[in-house]
Amino acid sequence: MSIQQRTQYALILGMLAALGPLCTDFYLPALPDITAHLQVATSVTQLTLTASLVGLGLGQLVFGPLSDRMGRKVPLLASLVIFILASIGCAMATRMPDLIVARFIQGLAGAGGAVLSRAIARDCYAGPELTQFFALLMAINGVAPIAAPVLGGLQLALTGWQGLFITLALVGIAMLVVVFTQLAESYPPQRRQKQQGNMAASFIAVMRERRFMGLCLVQGFMLAGLFAYIGASSYVFQSHWQLTPQQYSYLFALNGVGLIVFSLGTVKLSGRWGEKPVLVGALVLSVIAAVILLLCGVVGAPLSVIVPVLFVAVSINSAVCTLAGAMAMQAQGQHSGTASAFLGTLMFIMGGVSAPLTGIGGTSFISMGVVLGGSYLLALLSYVLIARKA
Repeated sequence: MSIQQRTQYALILGMLAALGPLCTDFYLPALPDITAHLQVATSVTQLTLTASLVGLGLGQLVFGPLSDRMGRKVPLLASLVIFILASIGCAMATRMPDLIVARFIQGLAGAGGAVLSRAIARDCYAGPELTQFFALLMAINGVAPIAAPVLGGLQLALTGWQGLFITLALVGIAMLVVVFTQLAESYPPQRRQKQQGNMAASFIAVMRERRFMGLCLVQGFMLAGLFAYIGASSYVFQSHWQLTPQQYSYLFALNGVGLIVFSLGTVKLSGRWGEKPVLVGALVLSVIAAVILLLCGVVGAPLSVIVPVLFVAVSINSAVCTLAGAMAMQAQGQHSGTASAFLGTLMFIMGGVSAPLTGIGGTSFISMGVVLGGSYLLALLSYVLIARKA
Protein backbone atom coordinates (compact mmCIF):
# COMPACT_ATOMS: atom_id res chain seq x y z
CA MET A 1 0.00 0.00 0.00
CA SER A 2 1.45 3.35 -1.05
CA ILE A 3 1.79 6.34 1.25
CA GLN A 4 -1.06 8.05 -0.60
CA GLN A 5 -3.33 5.02 -0.16
CA ARG A 6 -2.33 4.72 3.49
CA THR A 7 -3.22 8.37 4.12
CA GLN A 8 -6.52 8.01 2.25
CA TYR A 9 -7.45 4.92 4.27
CA ALA A 10 -6.49 6.65 7.52
CA LEU A 11 -8.78 9.59 6.73
CA ILE A 12 -11.72 7.42 5.67
CA LEU A 13 -11.39 4.99 8.58
CA GLY A 14 -10.91 7.87 11.00
CA MET A 15 -14.13 9.50 9.78
CA LEU A 16 -15.97 6.19 10.09
CA ALA A 17 -14.70 5.69 13.62
CA ALA A 18 -15.75 9.28 14.39
CA LEU A 19 -19.42 8.43 13.84
CA GLY A 20 -19.56 7.15 17.42
CA PRO A 21 -18.22 10.36 19.02
CA LEU A 22 -20.44 12.41 16.71
CA CYS A 23 -23.46 10.49 18.04
CA THR A 24 -22.51 11.30 21.61
CA ASP A 25 -20.78 14.69 21.45
CA PHE A 26 -22.48 16.76 18.76
CA TYR A 27 -25.75 17.19 20.66
CA LEU A 28 -24.29 17.55 24.18
CA PRO A 29 -24.77 21.35 24.37
CA ALA A 30 -28.47 20.72 23.58
CA LEU A 31 -29.17 18.36 26.50
CA PRO A 32 -30.62 21.10 28.74
CA ASP A 33 -32.75 22.40 25.82
CA ILE A 34 -34.06 18.90 25.06
CA THR A 35 -34.91 18.43 28.75
CA ALA A 36 -36.91 21.68 28.80
CA HIS A 37 -38.56 21.20 25.40
CA LEU A 38 -39.78 17.66 26.06
CA GLN A 39 -40.55 18.46 29.71
CA VAL A 40 -38.73 15.54 31.33
CA ALA A 41 -36.23 15.08 34.15
CA THR A 42 -32.50 15.45 33.58
CA SER A 43 -31.90 11.75 34.28
CA VAL A 44 -34.46 10.84 31.59
CA THR A 45 -32.73 12.98 28.99
CA GLN A 46 -29.44 11.28 29.86
CA LEU A 47 -31.08 8.04 28.72
CA THR A 48 -30.76 9.34 25.15
CA LEU A 49 -27.00 9.19 25.64
CA THR A 50 -27.23 5.75 27.25
CA ALA A 51 -29.43 4.47 24.40
CA SER A 52 -26.94 5.53 21.75
CA LEU A 53 -24.01 4.04 23.67
CA VAL A 54 -25.79 0.71 24.16
CA GLY A 55 -26.70 0.76 20.47
CA LEU A 56 -23.08 1.45 19.56
CA GLY A 57 -22.12 -1.59 21.61
CA LEU A 58 -24.78 -4.06 20.49
CA GLY A 59 -24.52 -3.06 16.84
CA GLN A 60 -20.94 -4.25 16.77
CA LEU A 61 -22.12 -7.75 17.68
CA VAL A 62 -23.95 -7.74 14.36
CA PHE A 63 -21.61 -5.93 11.98
CA GLY A 64 -18.34 -7.44 13.24
CA PRO A 65 -19.08 -11.17 12.83
CA LEU A 66 -21.13 -10.43 9.71
CA SER A 67 -18.10 -8.80 8.10
CA ASP A 68 -16.01 -11.92 8.77
CA ARG A 69 -18.37 -13.78 6.44
CA MET A 70 -19.56 -11.16 3.93
CA GLY A 71 -16.55 -8.87 3.74
CA ARG A 72 -16.30 -5.36 5.14
CA LYS A 73 -17.86 -3.09 2.52
CA VAL A 74 -21.45 -4.36 2.19
CA PRO A 75 -22.21 -4.34 5.96
CA LEU A 76 -20.58 -0.91 6.18
CA LEU A 77 -22.80 0.56 3.47
CA ALA A 78 -25.89 -0.93 5.13
CA SER A 79 -24.96 0.60 8.48
CA LEU A 80 -24.59 4.06 6.93
CA VAL A 81 -28.04 3.90 5.32
CA ILE A 82 -29.61 2.99 8.68
CA PHE A 83 -27.63 5.78 10.37
CA ILE A 84 -29.06 8.34 7.97
CA LEU A 85 -32.65 7.21 8.54
CA ALA A 86 -32.24 7.08 12.33
CA SER A 87 -30.79 10.59 12.41
CA ILE A 88 -33.85 11.88 10.56
CA GLY A 89 -36.01 10.01 13.07
CA CYS A 90 -34.26 11.78 15.96
CA ALA A 91 -34.98 15.17 14.39
CA MET A 92 -38.67 14.30 13.97
CA ALA A 93 -39.17 12.99 17.53
CA THR A 94 -41.78 14.86 19.58
CA ARG A 95 -41.79 12.58 22.64
CA MET A 96 -38.89 11.38 24.76
CA PRO A 97 -39.62 7.64 24.21
CA ASP A 98 -39.46 8.22 20.44
CA LEU A 99 -36.16 10.07 20.76
CA ILE A 100 -34.66 7.35 22.94
CA VAL A 101 -35.62 4.63 20.43
CA ALA A 102 -34.28 6.66 17.50
CA ARG A 103 -31.04 7.31 19.40
CA PHE A 104 -30.65 3.59 20.05
CA ILE A 105 -31.04 2.80 16.33
CA GLN A 106 -28.67 5.65 15.46
CA GLY A 107 -26.05 4.18 17.78
CA LEU A 108 -26.71 0.68 16.45
CA ALA A 109 -25.99 1.89 12.91
CA GLY A 110 -23.02 4.02 13.95
CA ALA A 111 -21.45 0.84 15.32
CA GLY A 112 -20.78 -0.27 11.77
CA GLY A 113 -18.23 2.48 11.27
CA ALA A 114 -16.63 1.88 14.67
CA VAL A 115 -16.18 -1.89 14.42
CA LEU A 116 -15.32 -2.10 10.72
CA SER A 117 -12.72 0.68 10.85
CA ARG A 118 -10.77 -1.45 13.36
CA ALA A 119 -11.32 -4.64 11.38
CA ILE A 120 -10.14 -3.03 8.13
CA ALA A 121 -7.06 -1.68 9.92
CA ARG A 122 -6.31 -5.21 11.19
CA ASP A 123 -6.74 -6.55 7.64
CA CYS A 124 -4.06 -4.16 6.39
CA TYR A 125 -1.59 -3.91 9.30
CA ALA A 126 0.03 -5.93 12.10
CA GLY A 127 2.50 -5.43 14.97
CA PRO A 128 3.92 -1.95 15.61
CA GLU A 129 2.33 -0.68 12.37
CA LEU A 130 -1.07 -1.58 13.76
CA THR A 131 -0.33 0.36 16.97
CA GLN A 132 0.74 3.37 14.95
CA PHE A 133 -2.36 3.13 12.81
CA PHE A 134 -4.58 2.86 15.89
CA ALA A 135 -2.95 5.99 17.27
CA LEU A 136 -3.52 7.76 13.96
CA LEU A 137 -7.16 6.64 13.98
CA MET A 138 -7.59 7.97 17.52
CA ALA A 139 -5.92 11.26 16.57
CA ILE A 140 -8.27 11.73 13.63
CA ASN A 141 -11.12 10.46 15.78
CA GLY A 142 -10.15 13.04 18.40
CA VAL A 143 -11.12 15.84 16.03
CA ALA A 144 -14.76 14.83 16.55
CA PRO A 145 -14.82 15.57 20.32
CA ILE A 146 -13.12 18.90 19.60
CA ALA A 147 -15.23 20.07 16.69
CA ALA A 148 -18.58 18.42 17.46
CA PRO A 149 -19.60 20.30 20.65
CA VAL A 150 -18.28 23.62 19.32
CA LEU A 151 -20.15 23.27 16.04
CA GLY A 152 -23.15 21.86 17.87
CA GLY A 153 -23.20 24.88 20.19
CA LEU A 154 -23.00 27.26 17.24
CA GLN A 155 -25.74 25.50 15.29
CA LEU A 156 -27.95 25.22 18.37
CA ALA A 157 -28.38 28.99 18.40
CA LEU A 158 -29.53 28.94 14.77
CA THR A 159 -31.65 25.82 14.27
CA GLY A 160 -32.56 24.36 17.65
CA TRP A 161 -31.72 20.84 18.75
CA GLN A 162 -33.63 19.14 15.91
CA GLY A 163 -31.28 20.71 13.37
CA LEU A 164 -28.33 18.96 14.98
CA PHE A 165 -29.71 15.57 13.96
CA ILE A 166 -30.39 16.76 10.40
CA THR A 167 -26.70 17.65 10.22
CA LEU A 168 -25.79 14.14 11.38
CA ALA A 169 -27.97 12.73 8.59
CA LEU A 170 -26.07 14.86 6.06
CA VAL A 171 -22.76 13.59 7.47
CA GLY A 172 -24.03 10.04 7.01
CA ILE A 173 -24.93 10.75 3.37
CA ALA A 174 -21.45 12.15 2.72
CA MET A 175 -19.80 9.08 4.28
CA LEU A 176 -22.02 6.76 2.25
CA VAL A 177 -20.79 8.36 -0.97
CA VAL A 178 -17.14 8.27 0.14
CA VAL A 179 -17.22 4.62 1.20
CA PHE A 180 -19.04 3.53 -1.96
CA THR A 181 -16.64 5.32 -4.31
CA GLN A 182 -13.28 5.32 -2.47
CA LEU A 183 -13.01 2.37 -0.07
CA ALA A 184 -11.92 -0.98 -1.53
CA GLU A 185 -12.83 -4.35 0.00
CA SER A 186 -10.04 -5.34 2.42
CA TYR A 187 -11.23 -8.87 3.22
CA PRO A 188 -11.14 -10.97 0.03
CA PRO A 189 -13.44 -13.99 -0.57
CA GLN A 190 -10.62 -16.52 -0.22
CA ARG A 191 -10.10 -15.45 3.39
CA ARG A 192 -13.81 -15.49 4.12
CA GLN A 193 -14.08 -19.09 2.98
CA LYS A 194 -11.85 -20.13 5.88
CA GLN A 195 -14.45 -18.95 8.36
CA GLN A 196 -16.19 -21.93 9.92
CA GLY A 197 -18.93 -22.35 12.50
CA ASN A 198 -21.45 -19.79 13.66
CA MET A 199 -21.17 -16.43 15.39
CA ALA A 200 -21.26 -18.02 18.83
CA ALA A 201 -18.25 -20.18 18.00
CA SER A 202 -16.31 -17.12 16.84
CA PHE A 203 -17.06 -15.25 20.05
CA ILE A 204 -16.09 -18.26 22.17
CA ALA A 205 -12.78 -18.47 20.31
CA VAL A 206 -11.80 -14.88 21.10
CA MET A 207 -13.17 -14.95 24.65
CA ARG A 208 -10.94 -17.89 25.54
CA GLU A 209 -7.86 -15.70 25.18
CA ARG A 210 -7.18 -14.34 28.66
CA ARG A 211 -4.83 -11.58 27.51
CA PHE A 212 -7.36 -10.35 24.97
CA MET A 213 -10.13 -10.34 27.56
CA GLY A 214 -8.00 -8.49 30.10
CA LEU A 215 -7.10 -5.78 27.60
CA CYS A 216 -10.76 -5.51 26.55
CA LEU A 217 -11.70 -4.85 30.18
CA VAL A 218 -8.94 -2.25 30.48
CA GLN A 219 -10.29 -0.31 27.50
CA GLY A 220 -13.90 -0.84 28.58
CA PHE A 221 -13.39 0.55 32.10
CA MET A 222 -11.36 3.49 30.80
CA LEU A 223 -14.11 4.44 28.38
CA ALA A 224 -16.69 3.98 31.15
CA GLY A 225 -14.83 6.73 33.00
CA LEU A 226 -14.69 8.89 29.88
CA PHE A 227 -18.41 8.56 29.23
CA ALA A 228 -19.15 9.41 32.86
CA TYR A 229 -17.42 12.73 32.14
CA ILE A 230 -19.22 13.13 28.79
CA GLY A 231 -22.63 12.45 30.26
CA ALA A 232 -22.31 14.67 33.33
CA SER A 233 -20.04 17.53 32.29
CA SER A 234 -22.72 19.44 30.36
CA TYR A 235 -24.88 19.73 33.49
CA VAL A 236 -21.99 20.18 35.93
CA PHE A 237 -20.27 23.05 34.16
CA GLN A 238 -23.35 24.82 32.82
CA SER A 239 -25.28 24.60 36.09
CA HIS A 240 -22.68 24.78 38.87
CA TRP A 241 -20.16 27.09 37.19
CA GLN A 242 -22.77 28.84 35.01
CA LEU A 243 -20.89 28.33 31.73
CA THR A 244 -22.82 29.10 28.56
CA PRO A 245 -23.26 26.29 25.99
CA GLN A 246 -20.54 27.91 23.89
CA GLN A 247 -18.12 28.22 26.83
CA TYR A 248 -18.78 24.60 27.75
CA SER A 249 -18.05 23.52 24.17
CA TYR A 250 -14.66 25.28 24.37
CA LEU A 251 -13.83 23.42 27.58
CA PHE A 252 -14.89 20.16 25.97
CA ALA A 253 -12.77 20.95 22.92
CA LEU A 254 -9.71 21.61 25.12
CA ASN A 255 -9.93 18.10 26.50
CA GLY A 256 -10.40 16.82 22.95
CA VAL A 257 -7.04 18.37 22.03
CA GLY A 258 -5.55 16.49 24.97
CA LEU A 259 -6.92 13.21 23.62
CA ILE A 260 -5.10 13.80 20.33
CA VAL A 261 -1.82 14.91 21.92
CA PHE A 262 -1.68 12.00 24.35
CA SER A 263 -2.56 9.48 21.62
CA LEU A 264 0.23 10.65 19.30
CA GLY A 265 2.68 10.91 22.20
CA THR A 266 1.92 7.32 23.15
CA VAL A 267 3.28 6.06 19.82
CA LYS A 268 6.63 7.77 20.38
CA LEU A 269 6.91 6.61 23.99
CA SER A 270 5.96 3.01 23.21
CA GLY A 271 8.49 2.95 20.36
CA ARG A 272 11.22 3.93 22.83
CA TRP A 273 10.23 1.99 25.96
CA GLY A 274 7.83 -0.67 24.68
CA GLU A 275 4.06 -0.96 24.78
CA LYS A 276 3.70 -2.72 28.15
CA PRO A 277 5.64 -0.22 30.32
CA VAL A 278 3.91 2.74 28.72
CA LEU A 279 0.50 1.14 29.21
CA VAL A 280 1.20 0.47 32.89
CA GLY A 281 2.51 4.00 33.41
CA ALA A 282 -0.54 5.51 31.73
CA LEU A 283 -2.91 3.40 33.85
CA VAL A 284 -1.19 4.48 37.08
CA LEU A 285 -1.22 8.14 36.00
CA SER A 286 -4.93 7.92 35.15
CA VAL A 287 -5.80 6.71 38.66
CA ILE A 288 -3.66 9.42 40.28
CA ALA A 289 -5.28 12.14 38.15
CA ALA A 290 -8.77 10.83 38.96
CA VAL A 291 -8.07 10.83 42.71
CA ILE A 292 -6.78 14.42 42.57
CA LEU A 293 -9.82 15.46 40.53
CA LEU A 294 -12.16 13.98 43.13
CA LEU A 295 -10.29 15.71 45.95
CA CYS A 296 -10.66 19.01 44.10
CA GLY A 297 -14.40 18.49 44.13
CA VAL A 298 -14.45 17.60 47.82
CA VAL A 299 -12.53 20.73 48.89
CA GLY A 300 -14.43 22.98 46.45
CA ALA A 301 -11.45 23.96 44.30
CA PRO A 302 -11.99 26.84 41.82
CA LEU A 303 -12.47 26.29 38.11
CA SER A 304 -8.89 27.47 37.43
CA VAL A 305 -7.63 24.41 39.35
CA ILE A 306 -10.29 22.01 38.09
CA VAL A 307 -9.60 22.59 34.38
CA PRO A 308 -5.92 21.46 34.24
CA VAL A 309 -6.55 18.43 36.46
CA LEU A 310 -9.56 17.45 34.36
CA PHE A 311 -7.44 17.90 31.23
CA VAL A 312 -4.96 15.25 32.40
CA ALA A 313 -7.67 12.90 33.72
CA VAL A 314 -9.52 12.96 30.38
CA SER A 315 -6.53 13.09 28.02
CA ILE A 316 -4.71 10.10 29.53
CA ASN A 317 -7.68 8.03 28.41
CA SER A 318 -6.51 8.04 24.80
CA ALA A 319 -3.03 6.81 25.76
CA VAL A 320 -4.44 3.77 27.56
CA CYS A 321 -7.09 3.01 24.94
CA THR A 322 -4.64 3.31 22.01
CA LEU A 323 -2.29 0.73 23.51
CA ALA A 324 -4.92 -1.58 25.01
CA GLY A 325 -6.92 -1.66 21.77
CA ALA A 326 -3.90 -2.28 19.53
CA MET A 327 -2.41 -4.93 21.84
CA ALA A 328 -5.78 -6.70 22.02
CA MET A 329 -6.18 -6.78 18.23
CA GLN A 330 -2.60 -7.79 17.42
CA ALA A 331 -3.25 -11.45 18.25
CA GLN A 332 -6.45 -11.55 16.17
CA GLY A 333 -6.39 -12.48 12.51
CA GLN A 334 -9.01 -14.97 11.34
CA HIS A 335 -11.62 -13.59 13.77
CA SER A 336 -10.57 -9.93 13.59
CA GLY A 337 -14.11 -8.72 12.86
CA THR A 338 -15.53 -10.69 15.78
CA ALA A 339 -12.72 -9.57 18.09
CA SER A 340 -13.27 -5.96 17.08
CA ALA A 341 -16.99 -6.38 17.73
CA PHE A 342 -16.43 -7.80 21.20
CA LEU A 343 -13.93 -5.04 22.03
CA GLY A 344 -16.29 -2.32 20.88
CA THR A 345 -19.41 -3.84 22.40
CA LEU A 346 -17.87 -4.16 25.83
CA MET A 347 -16.55 -0.61 25.93
CA PHE A 348 -19.77 1.03 24.72
CA ILE A 349 -22.03 -1.00 27.00
CA MET A 350 -19.81 -0.14 29.96
CA GLY A 351 -19.86 3.49 28.87
CA GLY A 352 -23.64 3.37 28.54
CA VAL A 353 -23.99 2.01 32.06
CA SER A 354 -21.60 4.55 33.62
CA ALA A 355 -23.24 7.67 32.12
CA PRO A 356 -26.54 7.52 34.11
CA LEU A 357 -24.70 6.49 37.29
CA THR A 358 -23.52 10.08 37.63
CA GLY A 359 -27.15 11.20 37.85
CA ILE A 360 -28.13 9.02 40.81
CA GLY A 361 -28.99 11.38 43.66
CA GLY A 362 -28.49 14.37 41.37
CA THR A 363 -25.72 15.02 38.85
CA SER A 364 -22.75 16.77 40.47
CA PHE A 365 -19.02 17.17 40.12
CA ILE A 366 -18.54 14.71 42.99
CA SER A 367 -20.72 12.01 41.39
CA MET A 368 -18.87 12.47 38.10
CA GLY A 369 -15.51 12.17 39.86
CA VAL A 370 -16.52 9.06 41.80
CA VAL A 371 -17.67 7.17 38.68
CA LEU A 372 -14.65 8.32 36.65
CA GLY A 373 -12.14 7.42 39.38
CA GLY A 374 -13.77 4.09 40.14
CA SER A 375 -13.71 3.13 36.47
CA TYR A 376 -10.03 4.01 36.11
CA LEU A 377 -9.16 1.96 39.18
CA LEU A 378 -11.02 -1.06 37.79
CA ALA A 379 -9.11 -0.66 34.51
CA LEU A 380 -5.79 -0.83 36.37
CA LEU A 381 -6.93 -3.90 38.33
CA SER A 382 -8.07 -5.60 35.09
CA TYR A 383 -4.59 -5.28 33.68
CA VAL A 384 -2.79 -6.38 36.84
CA LEU A 385 -5.06 -9.32 37.67
CA ILE A 386 -6.02 -10.57 34.19
CA ALA A 387 -4.02 -9.27 31.22
CA ARG A 388 -0.59 -9.18 32.90
CA LYS A 389 -0.85 -12.75 34.16
CA ALA A 390 -1.81 -14.15 30.76
